[in-house]
Amino acid sequence: MTFGDFIKDELSSILLQILCAIILTIYLCSLSLLISCLLLIMRLSGEGILFINLLVWMFLLIAILIDFIRKKKFYDNVMHNLETLDKKYLLHELLDPPHFAEGDILCEVLYQCNKSMADEVSVYRNHSKEYREYIETWVHEIKTPIASASLVYENNKTPATQSMYEEILNIENFVEQSLYYARSNYVEKDYAIKSCNLKDMVATTLKQHSKQLIENKTAIEMKQLDVTVFTDSKWVQFILGQLVLNAIKYQSPKRPLRLTFTAEKEAQHVSLLIQDNGSGIAEQDIGRVFEQGFTGENGRNFAKSTGMGLFICKKLCGKLGLSISLDSVLGQGTTVTITFPVGNMHLLED
Repeated sequence: MTFGDFIKDELSSILLQILCAIILTIYLCSLSLLISCLLLIMRLSGEGILFINLLVWMFLLIAILIDFIRKKKFYDNVMHNLETLDKKYLLHELLDPPHFAEGDILCEVLYQCNKSMADEVSVYRNHSKEYREYIETWVHEIKTPIASASLVYENNKTPATQSMYEEILNIENFVEQSLYYARSNYVEKDYAIKSCNLKDMVATTLKQHSKQLIENKTAIEMKQLDVTVFTDSKWVQFILGQLVLNAIKYQSPKRPLRLTFTAEKEAQHVSLLIQDNGSGIAEQDIGRVFEQGFTGENGRNFAKSTGMGLFICKKLCGKLGLSISLDSVLGQGTTVTITFPVGNMHLLED
């Protein structure tokens, strides 16, 4: 806040004070003749009257200067906190009492705005919680008929039921995606960071999807996976499952599917590489594969592409403090790299 800004904001108040001083000066001059006797008694000459007027103007200027300094200190503090604060809505909590009317009004406005926003956020959180709980309940309920339909297929394997079973597996995957997507904003409430072996997590994931892998005659290769990382195995296994299903979905019709899992240990991190020999991804699509709903060229060439699998993987990796990247050559295959930080713990995002 500059002195010019202060004069501009306080112009009406300053003009009023100057007007009062002028009126007081005129009043004193007009009364000078009437009170000449009194002035003689007080031995106050014309220079005395001028001195009184100068005092009045001096006190007026001092009052304006003090008011400017007080308000400048307050508004400078407001601007400093506003520039340095990450969560701007906490600005009201950091302000000192202003002790002047305009500052009190500003603080009250900020307080009311903050309170209103907090109320809106509370309503949103309640609605979000209700929605998440509904999705979780719905997912658990729908798993029962899915399991029953799968059992029908196991007891009656025919070409017709085989086609039906493939659709059931797709539905089951979409249901799992819905569940983990609904939970993705609350990972910190449903995680347990502990020592996990990469080989065990990969093996568990492959076992969960063994039927699809066997039916597609998938060759599996695991290299140097006996490495320990610190993460939540449940969430990582879901991520690995999505990558395995993507490899099956986008396999090349020219050759049998091959999946290779490789661990690379560095000083600061451990990388898990998941490589397939599938159809690959067009170069112009690689930079967008983690965007929500993006399907790209493969979405036009393959059915049932939703563009949600890699998006959810990216979001969950971010919540778990991991990084995920993808490299692909069209017609040759795709390599996905998940990087785990080295250490016994790492913080999740707020």
